[in-house]
Amino acid sequence: MTTAIILLIVVLGSVLFNMLSPWWFTEIASNWGNIDFAVFVTFWICGVAFVLVGLFMVYAIWKYRRRDGQRAAYEPENKRLEWWLTIVTTVGVVGMLAPGLVVWEEYVDVPDEATQLEVVGQQWNWSYRLPGEDGLLGAADARRITADNPFGLDSEDPTSHDDVLIAQATLHLPIDRPVKVLLRSKDVLHDFYVPEFRAKMDAVPGMISYFWFTPTKAGTYEVLCAELCGVGHHTMRGTVVVNEKEDYEAWLSSQQTFGDTLARPAGDVAAGQAAYVVCAACHGAQAEGNVALNAPKLTGQSAWYLRRQIAAYKQGLRGTHEDDEFGRQMAPMVATLFDQTAVENVIAYIHSLPDTPAPATVSGDAARGQALYRGCVVCHRADGSGSHGTLAPRLAGMTDWYMAQQLHNFQAGIRGHLMEDTLGRQMVLMSKQLHGDEAIDDVVAYINTL
Repeated sequence: MTTAIILLIVVLGSVLFNMLSPWWFTEIASNWGNIDFAVFVTFWICGVAFVLVGLFMVYAIWKYRRRDGQRAAYEPENKRLEWWLTIVTTVGVVGMLAPGLVVWEEYVDVPDEATQLEVVGQQWNWSYRLPGEDGLLGAADARRITADNPFGLDSEDPTSHDDVLIAQATLHLPIDRPVKVLLRSKDVLHDFYVPEFRAKMDAVPGMISYFWFTPTKAGTYEVLCAELCGVGHHTMRGTVVVNEKEDYEAWLSSQQTFGDTLARPAGDVAAGQAAYVVCAACHGAQAEGNVALNAPKLTGQSAWYLRRQIAAYKQGLRGTHEDDEFGRQMAPMVATLFDQTAVENVIAYIHSLPDTPAPATVSGDAARGQALYRGCVVCHRADGSGSHGTLAPRLAGMTDWYMAQQLHNFQAGIRGHLMEDTLGRQMVLMSKQLHGDEAIDDVVAYINTL
């Protein structure tokens, strides 16, 4: 009887939990209500089966419990019961599969008027490519991927020159316009998923998969990776913003094309030296950094990372938090670099300066820090040299007190607090693996040994 009572509580409790639970589907924001319908059909069929089987087990345990004077009847075959079970099970399975098959046929039947969108997954970031005025996406090949050509586009293909490149993980889409999503991966298996769109698909290395959807509700939605892709899987986030047509067109016109990157000016060291005078006041004549002015060392850092951080200040992704005193000081200084030519000139001059390792100023247990650094290796590499593939800057030989300060800022939400700053938000999650000031000092002390 105890077993029967427990089973009855489980069945009734499960039904009650599902009726009262606050956890349910997010509000849908695309055309895929049919996917919800298919899920609901499966849910109800499984739910009814669960309740019936559970109650039958309760009944059987109570009805045929052990009692004095009764003997069990052995009945190895019952054709009538087997036919009923076969028919009911078949109806249930067909009821679950049929809606999914119908929806899948619609899911891959892309409308002719759909706009193409390429989604590129890599550990642990999303990037996007949109066709330009010609409406075509240019040829891409993983063998062409470099720090200056992260999408691997063919510069000899004229259709690629007007392709719009969204290196940040924030994508804008126009409302009520169908989109064909083409997915590819640079490294391992990923899965592009926006819960409100109900649309998801694996991004498989070496092939292009696809699906389509129509965003139907303006708003900001989070992109997730729904496939376990490594230790940083939980940080692989992005943002999709669905705009009205006018807002979308304004955003699109401000984005960089592949042709823009090909036309990026080569840095002029002499011109960069003149522009660097503003920077030298804090970062030092040799870009060696100055702790008194809270300015880190710049020499030795990758050009792509310096370019990205300058852009982050210009776009308001850094230096906007009220508690980021030094970041807010940096923002107006970056504004003195008026255009991309000035940016490239300053970077070229910084790269012409000697790369002298920054002095060690942070004390900690380097042996303990080595164990803690295992969480950093996957992005920043074992030698701390950084990697463009994971958009991780160089750490070895750089300013240790600045690294410690930024880890504190990430943990406190001073840096990485904006939805659009997907890389900053990623570091917020990773930084919280270090518990307390001592752990931060230990890992920075170990980085000083690299």
